[in-house]
Amino acid sequence: MIKKLLLLSISIFSTMALAQTLCVGGFAGSYPCNGYDLQSHISLSVFGSFGATDSWGWTDPMNGDEYAIVALEEGTVFIDISDPLNPVYLGNLTSHTDPSSWRDVKTYNNHAFIVSEASGHGMQVFDLTRLRNVTNPPVNFTEDAHYNGFGSAHNIVINEDTGYAYGVGTDTFGGGSHFVNIQDPLNPVAAGGYSNDGYTHDAQVIIYSGPDSAYTGREILISSGGGFEIVSIVDVTDKSNPVGISTMSYSNSGYTHQAWFTEDHRYLLLGDEFDESNVGFNTRTIVFDLLDLDNPQFSFDFFGTTTAIDHNGYVKGDRYYLANYSAGFREIDVSDIGNQNMSEMAFFDTYPPDNNASYDGAWNVYPFFGSGNILISDRSGGFFLVKSSESDTTDPVAVCQNAVISLDENGTAILDPSLVDGGSSDNSGFFTLSVTPNTFDCNQIGNVNVTLVVTDPSGNTDSCNSIITIVDDLGPDFTCPSNTNVGYDEGQGYYTLTDFVASGDVTATDNCTVNVVISQDPAPGTQLTEGVYTISFSGSDDEGNTGSCSFELNVMEILSTDDNFFDSNILLYPNPSDEFIHIESGNNNLQTFSLYNLLGQEILNYSFDNSTTEKIDISELASGMYLIRINNNTVKRLIVR
Repeated sequence: MIKKLLLLSISIFSTMALAQTLCVGGFAGSYPCNGYDLQSHISLSVFGSFGATDSWGWTDPMNGDEYAIVALEEGTVFIDISDPLNPVYLGNLTSHTDPSSWRDVKTYNNHAFIVSEASGHGMQVFDLTRLRNVTNPPVNFTEDAHYNGFGSAHNIVINEDTGYAYGVGTDTFGGGSHFVNIQDPLNPVAAGGYSNDGYTHDAQVIIYSGPDSAYTGREILISSGGGFEIVSIVDVTDKSNPVGISTMSYSNSGYTHQAWFTEDHRYLLLGDEFDESNVGFNTRTIVFDLLDLDNPQFSFDFFGTTTAIDHNGYVKGDRYYLANYSAGFREIDVSDIGNQNMSEMAFFDTYPPDNNASYDGAWNVYPFFGSGNILISDRSGGFFLVKSSESDTTDPVAVCQNAVISLDENGTAILDPSLVDGGSSDNSGFFTLSVTPNTFDCNQIGNVNVTLVVTDPSGNTDSCNSIITIVDDLGPDFTCPSNTNVGYDEGQGYYTLTDFVASGDVTATDNCTVNVVISQDPAPGTQLTEGVYTISFSGSDDEGNTGSCSFELNVMEILSTDDNFFDSNILLYPNPSDEFIHIESGNNNLQTFSLYNLLGQEILNYSFDNSTTEKIDISELASGMYLIRINNNTVKRLIVR
């Protein structure tokens, strides 16, 4: 009844982006709560959306900043929550095809992977590192890659340990699981699928480390079968030959929705999306005992405190975080699940009007942020960020290790704090790392002392020191000219090799060494007769790293400009000229004519039909020296005035 009285006030409240509201007396502002404070809220109107669906999170490995990813009917939005009390809506990625009431997203290797039940949508790939540099939000993003191995999909599951994505409820494999190799995120590759157990509505894929030693280290897929009302266990280690292990069924089934392992992989928590409305009991979680994966056993049913429908649930530590539609988000203690004991510890209700068995309210909850903030996507309420009201006063434990980092091509290096983390820990299971100093340059080659700071979600800290060895292992970057044609020195029977370093035609730059000493082989001044020569250059920087380059020099015997006859009795005149040149042959027919600049680049090229006289237009040529070759015989200089 109280929730219904709050409907008007919440409709006004939810049109804005609101910051922290403490849970006091069972309410955070207008939202019923127990043990959770509202950090911030952004309504759908800010996004210009008619409905929210799935959600997920990303933590930037460079600095620990956290980002919320909320799937909407029209597309996907990205929110900077590094300041959880003042979230920043960064921008939107529009649906690849049409809007849809079903859109889901997961992350891997700093990329988001997005699917939808919209026809032809496929899988969008978005580079999350782009969120670091949004200067004028919100912006309209574009996808960085697209996978079209399937069209529509209900959901996507990712095993981050192996780099494989699993599209489920797709228009392939009979609606079963569609495997995609995403180890190179921007180049997804089809990797097979599994259809033996029919349609898959949702799934979880893990590297198994549970009590059944026969499957230790195997990649195991838990598949929820939707209207087929079963849960299946499949070994997908060999993508070309997935093997079904077993299936599970249960009483009062309606629509098998989603299941999640406990962290020890012993128990499975399953939600059915129709059972509350079909049967009439409170929110039910079905628990299976997976001591033996080949023979799973029903353990017990856990019933919540309301009649609301359960949707997506995830386990972190000894807590089960459940999106419970009209009852909002629920935190459930599973620490004594082995004795068939579960209990609701706290909640935050994002849908105040009622707790009915309907599809209003919280679609998804994301509890995996290191800060302890929890993301909720609500069908009509939009984005919510909440955090436990409990106080943690225990400091984390910082453990350091030494590390080596290399300077980049600019002579700088940024230290990733995880490189000096030697196994730090916190009682919450989550913490962030920072290191000071974290930026280095060429002046700091050698050993540098740094301090690692470990901070837990409640702001408690610990620190330790380590030694970073800065190295420069990049050699100089050389630049050589392209392959070049040259003629003999005037009046000489050879060409004298130029000093290409002194002339500036060959250069070398280095990230740390200002002046790289370059050697030339053959040495400048070497006299070369007709032929093709490889001219090589090399050098090293102050750290002993080497670099090199080379080019081919074609030395040709070139007749002088005052000799109009070629050795083959072909006459060319006038020389110098500025409009036309004439070519006359006596006993030899004309076949080819080629004109080059002094860099060896071909400017003109003609083929003749064994004529004896030709006139060539050179009026468009710039003034300067050119080289002419006729019938592939001896080359002659041409001066254009």
